[in-house]
Amino acid sequence: MSKNKNISFFQKYLTFWVIICMLSGILIGKYIPALPNFLNKFEYANVSVPIAILIWIMIYPMMMKVDFQSIKNISKNPSGLVVTWVTNWLIKPFTMYIIAAFFFYIVFKMWIPADLAKEYLAGAVLLGAAPCTAMVFVWSSLTKGNPSYTVVQVATNDLIILVAFVPIVSFLLGMGNVSVPFDTLFLSIVLFVVIPLLGGIFTRYFITKKKGRDYFENIFIKKFDGITTIGLLLTLILLFSFQGNVIISNPFHIILIAIPLIIQTILIFFIAYLASYLLKLPHDIASPAGMIGASNFFELAVAVSISIFGMSSPATLTTIVGVLVEVPIMLFLVKVANSTKGWFSNNEK
Repeated sequence: MSKNKNISFFQKYLTFWVIICMLSGILIGKYIPALPNFLNKFEYANVSVPIAILIWIMIYPMMMKVDFQSIKNISKNPSGLVVTWVTNWLIKPFTMYIIAAFFFYIVFKMWIPADLAKEYLAGAVLLGAAPCTAMVFVWSSLTKGNPSYTVVQVATNDLIILVAFVPIVSFLLGMGNVSVPFDTLFLSIVLFVVIPLLGGIFTRYFITKKKGRDYFENIFIKKFDGITTIGLLLTLILLFSFQGNVIISNPFHIILIAIPLIIQTILIFFIAYLASYLLKLPHDIASPAGMIGASNFFELAVAVSISIFGMSSPATLTTIVGVLVEVPIMLFLVKVANSTKGWFSNNEK
């Protein structure tokens, strides 16, 4: 895991950059529509090749940060890991479905037509079934979380995604009357998790073997920070260039989509955080346990949504709104975790 304990300038103001990309993409879609239309021609099996490349650029460095050898330490913090697993995979996807369906179909019924609500719900489901992998390192460090536990937590979570993401998403989308071919979901996981995961594992192994762990974590991996940033910004601009008409037609919908996502984020954090408290876990275990469930692997959610529904779909818009709201809400939860550290004083003993 990276030794950097501070959130970067880009990460801290991610919401601002997303807004800039949103405006830039909308302007491109409106005044230079030939550009996104040209790029849209390059696709294979309903997957946009330019978007796939950009997402690989984002996800690959994240996978290199995960030390899968840490899994051998799994027995050192079993209670904390159980909290993480239960929250991420037995609670979070289903509460996201319930909360999003309640707001889109009932609370916001007068503003969101049923067909549109179904697609928004599909995007929310993809976010709910993709707990965070990379940014949790940042949130954990900001709350002085246990580094060893965080690494094991992320490593096991990445492995669970391989087997749990497709059946959970398929089940929940089916409940929402959204028909998705199982092979399309499976292909998405192979493209956007398995391939970058294997690439990250082999890169980490060979560089560490050749030049040592310290070189890999403090020098080599940091070379990719700028590339990851560029990949994310270009992806967002391209996505918003396709989303321009949807956003211009329904600007109020961005706020409506954000509300259930924010509620879900805060709820999941407190479920894991308070469960850790009741299990008498120390604060440096409780804080990352809450953070990994609350935040999302939005890169995966965006990628899968594009593969299934397309770049201009309302479902993909929902996953992008997830990017928009994540950082300010997670920084708020970091403050909550730090200000409530005293709750765990007895647990520390």
